[in-house]
Amino acid sequence: MYGIVEINGHQYKVKAGDIIDVEKLEGDVDSTVTFENVLFTGGDNIQVGTPTVSGAKITAKIVRQARSRKQVVLTRKPGKYVKKNGHRQHYTGLFITEVNDGKGGVAKAEAKAKKETAKKETKKAAPKKAEKKAPAKKKATKKTAKKTAKKA
Repeated sequence: MYGIVEINGHQYKVKAGDIIDVEKLEGDVDSTVTFENVLFTGGDNIQVGTPTVSGAKITAKIVRQARSRKQVVLTRKPGKYVKKNGHRQHYTGLFITEVNDGKGGVAKAEAKAKKETAKKETKKAAPKKAEKKAPAKKKATKKTAKKTAKKA
């Protein structure tokens, strides 16, 4: 089962077990957030809201509060100036724990939470640098043997 939910003016398609990044939400890490602006629920029982589905809600757990990569903004006028600015947007990482369609259909994903966060942490770890290998020595061929014999 999945649902389309409106969070801070943006619409997201979510299902239980997903991790999504949304604009900054107030709240601490490991706290629970409930969204009731569910516009659509799909799966076995499809419901389309007018504008929202009554009784449907999506429950999520805040996994992280962070900032995105830096976006570099250049402002320039030829022959006048060049101005370089940077911007890092704040965002909140959400783990979708439950999708409730309001008619008794509930999809939960509690056991997956620990696995998903562990996968994210291992991806963030810096990759090991590859060791440089010494170039392999060429095998002696007849031509190289003759050249070395002439030099000697």
